[in-house]
Parts: sequence; structure tokens; C-alpha cells
Amino acid sequence: MAKIRKNMVVQGLSGLLGDQLMFRRLRDGRTIVCTKPDFSRRVLSQDQKAHHTKFKQAAAYARHAAQAEPLYAKLAAGTMKTAYNVALADFFHPPVIHRVEWIGPVVQIHATDDVRVAGVRVTILDEAGHVVEQGEAIQAGGETWQYQAQQAGSILVEAWDLAGNVTREEWKSGK
Repeated sequence: MAKIRKNMVVQGLSGLLGDQLMFRRLRDGRTIVCTKPDFSRRVLSQDQKAHHTKFKQAAAYARHAAQAEPLYAKLAAGTMKTAYNVALADFFHPPVIHRVEWIGPVVQIHATDDVRVAGVRVTILDEAGHVVEQGEAIQAGGETWQYQAQQAGSILVEAWDLAGNVTREEWKSGK
């Protein structure tokens, strides 16, 4: 694969040349030249087919979200990525819940995402696993979320991101 900068012959060229060479222009102005890929004899496994299906869903989400959510454009600014690329990656990366702890009557949650955690829901369960209380946590600053609990019990935390990915974690502890 050749990488070309500032060449009069190929400047601005993209796509196929004949049926052999492929030209791709990158956002930083470079042009990449390579042979045309040949997928004619490729046989996909079930896992690959499932991934293709998920990728189609991700692409549909990213097309819409890149236009509708300004945060994706903000994160892409100054990088080689587009808002579409950032939204596409966000679709594949669910939030991570790092820590849940009781601080007096407050449940404090530390959750992160590659773009942004959009919300956190806390459910308090009794010893039998029945819901005794449930509500939305409030962002306390940065990656910390807080929920004012009225009951003690085990904690089920759900965190979701802009792409709708949900992570669920249960902590078996009371106040």
C-alpha cells in the first residue's frame, strides 16, 4: 500500500482506477493506493454474519446520531475521525460501572463511557430479590452519580449511553 502526499497526478483522486487500483483520500489530505480487494471466494462464519448484522445496525444509528447529537461532532473535531466514526464506535462500547458504594443514605456510582453516560438507574432489592425502591441517579459531577436511597438492601445499577447500550451490575450489600 502506497501513501501519497501532494502529487499532481493523483491529487484528489479517489475510487477505482480500471479494475485493479483503489485510491482512498483521508481527512488529512493523504491518498492511499492499494489493489482492489477481492471478496468473491470469502465464506462467512455465523459469528461474522452476526457481526455484519450488528454493524448494519451501528451504521444506521451512526448516520442519524452524527447529525442529531452535537457531542459526536465535538469529540471528532481536530482528529482524523468524523462524527459518524465516533457515533459508530459508541454503538459498540457500552458504559462501564467501576464502583458502587453506600455513603450514608446515598448510593454513589462511578460509571464511564467512551462518549458519555446518558443516565443511571438504581434499584434497591430486599433479601428475597424483590424491588423495594427504584429511581434515577443524579450526576454529581464528572463520572460520579448519586441516588438518595430510602431503603437498605442489595443494589442493582443500570447505566446507559447515548447509543442505548445498557450495562447492569448488582452489588450484594446493604447500608
